[in-house]
Amino acid sequence: MTTTIIAEQVSGKTRKWTYQDITWCLSLFGTAVGAGVLFLPIKAGAGGFWPLVILALIAAPMTWFAHKSLARFVLSSKNENSDITDVVEEHFGKTGANIITFAYFFAIYPIVLIYGVGITNTVDSFMVNQLGMESVPRWLLSGGLIALMTGGVVFGKELMLKATSAMVYPLVLILLALSVYLIPDWNTSMMSVTPEWSTLPSTIWLAIPIIVFSFNHSPIISQFTKEQRKTYGEDAHKKTDMITGGASAMLMGFVMFFVFSVVLSLSPEQLAQAQTENISVLSYLANVHASPVISILGPVIAFAAITSSYFGHFLGAHEGLVGLAKSRSTASASKIDKIALGFIVLTTWIVAIINPSILGMIEAIGAPMIAAILFIMPIFAMYKVPAMKQLATSKPARIFTLICGIAAITSATYGIF
Repeated sequence: MTTTIIAEQVSGKTRKWTYQDITWCLSLFGTAVGAGVLFLPIKAGAGGFWPLVILALIAAPMTWFAHKSLARFVLSSKNENSDITDVVEEHFGKTGANIITFAYFFAIYPIVLIYGVGITNTVDSFMVNQLGMESVPRWLLSGGLIALMTGGVVFGKELMLKATSAMVYPLVLILLALSVYLIPDWNTSMMSVTPEWSTLPSTIWLAIPIIVFSFNHSPIISQFTKEQRKTYGEDAHKKTDMITGGASAMLMGFVMFFVFSVVLSLSPEQLAQAQTENISVLSYLANVHASPVISILGPVIAFAAITSSYFGHFLGAHEGLVGLAKSRSTASASKIDKIALGFIVLTTWIVAIINPSILGMIEAIGAPMIAAILFIMPIFAMYKVPAMKQLATSKPARIFTLICGIAAITSATYGIF
């Protein structure tokens, strides 16, 4: 009798929003809002206004279904303290765990390379266009910036983590204020672009990788899910569904408002120019906008977003590479740690000097790996793993999630070849 009453109380709690739920919702939201959002308007708006509307409608269920499926995958473990790698090993063996560790590294590492290019281009554009200075040699500028950011991670890890956590919400508020500030500049030039209806599906298909990348908050899903399981037990999936749904709704409301505000304030030609210059949309706005507020705030926000994202992803990439190396090397932990650090810094510097397309890197490397882990793996488990049977999402949700994951991977493959 007592057990039944407790179960009913827990079940009732899963249906109500608590302060802790809102905190987790904000944490998921904050994890997703990074530098990728600054490049989203350029790619998402490239096909015109109406394809962007369709992308916005697709992005909401796409983000929610994928993240709630991954949360349910973590919940399928027998051990309530298991993280995602442990769950993969439990269901698919050590080979599966090694594959996922490898995929995780290659989902995070390219993002570090992207931020090395992004920070160099942001600072260079600011120096030339806002400060009226000469361009510093690229090898020197990129090397100095990457050394400074990496030094902050290596010598002040705890301080940097606290600083980046504190930066997320002011950054979000400033971006929201900027979205509102741009409203008087909205024009109909983007709406006047009549889409080629025959090419509309391919336009949307090619934009899916940047949507996957920009709304991804999978790195925090393991920790989030474990906490819900400790609190709600067998009813944890109801709470994870609710919170991931809330985070997805917040992302759609905030991020897509920012994207629409930026896209409507620029012309299709200007978005194409921003992509050609390989800079974030905020740096481009600063270069073309007469307002001194945007001229200064744009690059500063871009710098803050890229820097804060770099810290977290650098730590993840470094830990992932060390983990891969330890399982295949007899060298000491200290030596592996230093070699991994040197490898990431050196390759980030080289790529920053080469200056490849940031959007191209997101589409070709980052998004496919994220899609494989976030969209494909949980759905595969729902069909193959007995423990996932009772946690499987509805059939339409599974089909939709799988299609989106395949679309992200095939779109990236098409872009490469």
